[in-house]
Amino acid sequence: MARIDVVMPQMGESIAEGTMSRWLKKVGDVVKRDEPIFEISTDKVDAEIPSPTSGVLAEVLVTEGQTVPVQTVVARIETEAGAVATPPAPTVQAPASAPPAAAAAAAAASPVASGGPPPNSQSTAPSPAPSHQSPALAPAASHAPSPSAEGNGGSLEERLRTKSSPLVRKIAAEHGIELAGMQGSGIAGRVTKRDILHLIDSGTAAQPAPRPAPSMHAPAGAEQHGPLPEPWPGDVVEPMSRIRALTAEHMALSRRTNAHVTSFFEVDLTRVARIRAKMRADFEKQAGEKLTFLPFILTAVTGALRQFPVLNAAVAGTNIIYRKQYNLGIAVALDWGLIVPVIKRADELSLVGLTRQLNDLAGRARAKKLRPEEVQDATFTITNPGVFGSLMGTPIIPLPTTAILGIGAIEKRPKVVAGPDGEDTIAIRTCAYFSLSFDHRVIDGSVADQFLGTVKRSLETYAEPTA
Repeated sequence: MARIDVVMPQMGESIAEGTMSRWLKKVGDVVKRDEPIFEISTDKVDAEIPSPTSGVLAEVLVTEGQTVPVQTVVARIETEAGAVATPPAPTVQAPASAPPAAAAAAAAASPVASGGPPPNSQSTAPSPAPSHQSPALAPAASHAPSPSAEGNGGSLEERLRTKSSPLVRKIAAEHGIELAGMQGSGIAGRVTKRDILHLIDSGTAAQPAPRPAPSMHAPAGAEQHGPLPEPWPGDVVEPMSRIRALTAEHMALSRRTNAHVTSFFEVDLTRVARIRAKMRADFEKQAGEKLTFLPFILTAVTGALRQFPVLNAAVAGTNIIYRKQYNLGIAVALDWGLIVPVIKRADELSLVGLTRQLNDLAGRARAKKLRPEEVQDATFTITNPGVFGSLMGTPIIPLPTTAILGIGAIEKRPKVVAGPDGEDTIAIRTCAYFSLSFDHRVIDGSVADQFLGTVKRSLETYAEPTA
C-alpha cells in the first residue's frame, strides 16, 4: 500500500497561501488521475485542483473555508486499488454538532489577505507547515486567534504571515529584522523579497510605517470609518465570499495608490458594424466562433498602446517599467464576483485568434477552469459593462498597471454628419462611449486623450480584412 500526499499548490509566484473553497470528493471516493478533487481560492484565481494520482481518497486534512500555506498537505490518496480508506481524524472535521447552515456560513467566512480568522478555526487542527520553514516562523494553518488578538487584526504571527512569504520571513530572521512594522511595496503593504534584500544592502533599519489596524469586519484596504452599521430586524447578514473580499481589498488599495482620472470619448462604430455584418457568416462558419465587436476593439487598442507605451506600463516606486509585451486583461463578470483572464501577446493575434482566446478564457473562467498563469501579467485591461446596458463608467485601474478602458453600450443614435455636398444631415449611427481611467502620476491628460483619439480613429476608419 502507498499513500500519496496532495498539497496546496503554488498558484502563481507571489501566492503564499490558498483557501479550501470546496471538496469535490469525500473520503472513500475513488478518484482518477487529473480528476478534480477540490476547489481553492486565492487572490489570483478560483480553480479546481486535479488529483495527482489514481486511487481512493483516504484522508482529508484541511476543511472547507480553511486557509493554509502553499505545499501544505491537504489530503492523502491510497493508491492500492480496493484499499479501505482511513476515516478522517475528528480534529480536522467541522464539529458534528454544527448544523449544515452553520458549517456553510463558516466555510463562506474564509479569511482574506488581512489575516482574519475563520469562525470555525478553533475546532480545526493546524496543518503541517512546509518543511523549508523555520518552526518559529511557520504559520499555523488553522488561523486560530489568540484571546489577546481579538479586535487587533489577529496574532503577530498571523499578521507576519499575511505580510510576507516564508522566504522573506526566513531572510528577516537570519538578519534580525523585525517585519511587523515594515511597509512593503507589494499588494496591501506586503513585504517582498526585493524589499528585504534592499533593506539589507542599504544597511539601514526598517522604518515602521504606522497603519490603522484593519477592521475585523472588512478586508484589509477596505477599512470602514465611523461606527459599523447594525442589522435591523428582518435583515439578512452574509459574510463576503473570498473573491468578493479580495476584490474589495484590491479596489480600495488601487484607489489609494493610483491618482485616478477618467476621460470619455464617443466612438462611431458604424463602419466596424458594417464590416462585421458582412464577414460574420463566413467568419463563424470557418472559425466556429461568434464574431463580436470586442476583437475589433482589441486590435485598435494594441495599435494605440504601441504609440503610447506609458499606458502599457507599470509603476515601481519612482520608476516606470515600460512593458514590451501587450497582454490584455479582459474583465469577466461571474455570478460570484469578477475575474480578469489575460490574453497574452494580443498584438500577435488575428481577429480569429483574438475571438478564440476571448471565448475560451471567458468560458473557462465561468467554469473555474482557468490556470493561474492565465490571470497574471496583464499590462492593460478592458472592461465591457456595456453588455449590461451601461452607457459609461469610471473603472478602477488594476494594480500595478496604469490604465483601464471601459466600453459602454453599443447602440444606434441619431448623429449630425456631413453630407456629400458638405451640408449637415441627421443620420443613424452605431456608437458607444469609451472611458479611459488612467494613473495621473505618470500619464498626462493630453497623452490619455491622444491614446483614446487614436483608438477612435482606428475604429472609425477600420480597414476591411482582405480575403
